[in-house]
Amino acid sequence: MLEFLFVVGFFVMLMVTGISLIGVLGALVIAAVVMLVGGLIVTAIKVLPWLLLAVAIVWLWRYWQQKPLRDYR
Repeated sequence: MLEFLFVVGFFVMLMVTGISLIGVLGALVIAAVVMLVGGLIVTAIKVLPWLLLAVAIVWLWRYWQQKPLRDYR
């Protein structure tokens, strides 16, 4: 919701300052792309500890589930 309000406020401020409609639309597209990339990076950073925990759990699970090696001599 906050992103939507930012985009609407950005659009209104650009229209009030007298920039052309093409400039406003271009600025909105660039702002949307920047916010999308920034959101993806922030989400990846927030999820990274959980992903590392999942990898550790799977590694431990596979380690404990190994069948004992038999020595056939």
